Amino acid sequence: MPIVSLTNQVTFECQPGQTILDAARAQGIGLEHSCRNGRCGVCKTKVITGITSVTQPEISLAQDDMNQGHILTCCRTPDDHTVLDAEDLGEIGRIKVRTLPCRIDSLRRLNDDVIEVVLRLPPGTAFKFVPGQYVDIIYKNALRRSYSIANTPQLDGKIVLHIKKFQSGLFSDYWFNVAQKDDLLRLEGPFGTFSLRRAQSETLVFLATGTGIAPVKSILEQMDADNDLLGHSRIILYWGGRFKEDIYWSPCFKNIKISFYPTLSKDKDSAARFGYVQQNVIADAVDLKKAKVYACGSISMIN
Repeated sequence: MPIVSLTNQVTFECQPGQTILDAARAQGIGLEHSCRNGRCGVCKTKVITGITSVTQPEISLAQDDMNQGHILTCCRTPDDHTVLDAEDLGEIGRIKVRTLPCRIDSLRRLNDDVIEVVLRLPPGTAFKFVPGQYVDIIYKNALRRSYSIANTPQLDGKIVLHIKKFQSGLFSDYWFNVAQKDDLLRLEGPFGTFSLRRAQSETLVFLATGTGIAPVKSILEQMDADNDLLGHSRIILYWGGRFKEDIYWSPCFKNIKISFYPTLSKDKDSAARFGYVQQNVIADAVDLKKAKVYACGSISMIN
């Protein structure tokens, strides 16, 4: 079987036809990823040596990236011994993906287009995840959608989701018009590698749009609760929406101080910046050479 080697000396085997990402996850190795279907590009990495074959279209991979030897690990299988310019992320790779029943514990409108859903798991169920990860919610064995977790792991095991309404969306119709307390659903996860890196930096910059604030909120709650994560001298949060109603949450923590800049693209309000978050972080001349940037939300903002 082909062997995949990473730059931090981690190696793993890959079954014929199995994607590099799936093989790594099956062996407790954490590689950068999110969507698992070639659309987001988070799992992009460079092949140092070796030959790989495509298993599904690399939708988000630009031709320039291909020319430079980049691949998406969720879309490729190795043909021979392959060395990647990637590292094992550790803890995330060791968390087991599970499928569990869950019930709706509560529903609360955060604004006209976003609803907060709190899910509870069966008593005694230990569901492990890293703040910043997401889960798939399955309804009646047919509808499946991915949602970022908006809270840190809790003793009561509850999972908080922020869900945006999409016109003509089948799952949106369920959440906003049909869903009731105690409805039975299934949850699969956790997935994704959007999480706080342990390496310290002078500045942390968080960029979010819409419900992209959910995993950012989870990470900030993690930092506030863990004294070992307080080594950053500056934390900046830019959160963008179209109108002031889109800014449905405000950071309020005991142990971390945040410079918070709500940003509106369609509405002028004295309590918010105008424009787009990516424009404002550049306009503010944040020294990005001394910062780590975490971005979640619209593809245009992330690009």
